[in-house]
Amino acid sequence: MSERISLPTCTSCNRPIAPGEKAVKFYCLNCGQVVIWRCEKCRKFSRDYKCINCGFIGP
Repeated sequence: MSERISLPTCTSCNRPIAPGEKAVKFYCLNCGQVVIWRCEKCRKFSRDYKCINCGFIGP
């Protein structure tokens, strides 16, 4: 029986983050309630992300 895995998606670009990729996850710096995922490219180019809970925008 095959099971599907759910990959996290980058909060900035919405691309799935593959296992082993150089990505980071952290809780929103403002509200601390939402997990923010950032892929390597979005981190490198300092692309903005937005918290879906409080609307905080970070680099």
